[in-house]
Amino acid sequence: MTRKEVFEKLNEVYRDVFDNADIIVGDSTTASDIDGWDSLMHITLISEVEDAFGVHFEMKDVTKMQNVGEMVNKILELI
Repeated sequence: MTRKEVFEKLNEVYRDVFDNADIIVGDSTTASDIDGWDSLMHITLISEVEDAFGVHFEMKDVTKMQNVGEMVNKILELI
């Protein structure tokens, strides 16, 4: 899977989780860029991303992720 394909799939997940068809995430996207992305939604988001890609993030990795680009990097490592 390419980085572009990961982003395409992630955009679908983010749109579903936040119920907003206009969301487009990029490398530098953070929680402050998306309305409603709080700690509870973050847990839901991580779970949905794991399901979508068939991966499991370690808690240490989740806490280190500072933006969507870092999430993509981790997904690419795990798939």
